[in-house]
Amino acid sequence: MKRIFLIGYMGAGKTTVGRELAKELNLDFIDLDHFIQARYQKTISQIFQEMGESEFRIIESNMLKEVGDFEDVVISTGGGTPCFFDNMDYMNNAGTTIYLKATPEALSDRLNTCKEKRPLIKDKSKEELLDFVVENLTKREPYYSKAIVIHEPGELINRDDINKYILQLIKKL
Repeated sequence: MKRIFLIGYMGAGKTTVGRELAKELNLDFIDLDHFIQARYQKTISQIFQEMGESEFRIIESNMLKEVGDFEDVVISTGGGTPCFFDNMDYMNNAGTTIYLKATPEALSDRLNTCKEKRPLIKDKSKEELLDFVVENLTKREPYYSKAIVIHEPGELINRDDINKYILQLIKKL
């Protein structure tokens, strides 16, 4: 039985890496945000708007524990998932946590290209976005750093480098 939880800031590549890692290890893949959206028939943004962040975080924690009972699975979590309730301790006890660590500059550059899809950052200038990432990453780092495996590839992966990246990650498991 294997459970792998991918954690890290938005834009770090958790979903992309998770899909490929699951394929390589012959495991199922679950994106926690997609799981929540399918269950509630709403986007994460809609849930945030209608219920507020506090209620969303309760839903997220409950859904994490539901998928955390599955076996032979790679789970990509939301960027904030490890930072609420006992989620980080839960994941460390239920399986292997992997922090996909990237620099604020690399994350900001990647997020800048897709910010219209992310309500929290869509109206930010490039400079404001970098400040936002630095501030939030600083707050989240104490949670992220509790991961069993911390993977620092140096720069964010792109589609061409995904196989090399996955092999590096598997060696750390």
